Amino acid sequence: MISIMSYNGGAVMAMKGKQCVAIAADRRFGVQAQMVTTDFQKIFPMGDRLYIGLAGLATDVQTVLHFRLGGKSVTDQTCIPRLRFGPYYIEPVIAGLDPKTFEPFICSLDLIGCPMVTEDFVVSGTCSEQMYGMCESLWEPDMEPEDLFETISQAMLNAVDRDAVSGMGVIVQVIEKDKITTRTLKARMD
Repeated sequence: MISIMSYNGGAVMAMKGKQCVAIAADRRFGVQAQMVTTDFQKIFPMGDRLYIGLAGLATDVQTVLHFRLGGKSVTDQTCIPRLRFGPYYIEPVIAGLDPKTFEPFICSLDLIGCPMVTEDFVVSGTCSEQMYGMCESLWEPDMEPEDLFETISQAMLNAVDRDAVSGMGVIVQVIEKDKITTRTLKARMD
């Protein structure tokens, strides 16, 4: 029996660096083993330096994005209470910088909205086990932005290569005090 959380596939990850944070998501959207598109957006801005990645059922991603969050701008982690709701089948990942101190912040939430705030990385999606393994192997504290980009990119690319319902490229956003860098990575397309 297939879990509703793996119906559309997908993978989202966030990592902390030294005064920077990165968030990454795969680009695949499918219905079980069938591919629909390879440019599905899973990362959305919530404020100047705050992003949310939504993994799970694609219709619930769109519902939460448009009706629950409703385009309201948020500057810090105060968005967590707004994500505590149900019965949506999504597992959000939040990444950003505090607007006053520019300290990195990452968090993931489970299906009922219980937050997990960590000092290293968070993952969500169908290949969570593979992402955890890659992050535990590659992540180091206090990485500079370019090192953080390389680490999150390698972790995501290697993890989604081992999952049939995620992948088809990766989008990575590195958030720094004075800029946000977005890069799209090519990956296996089979």
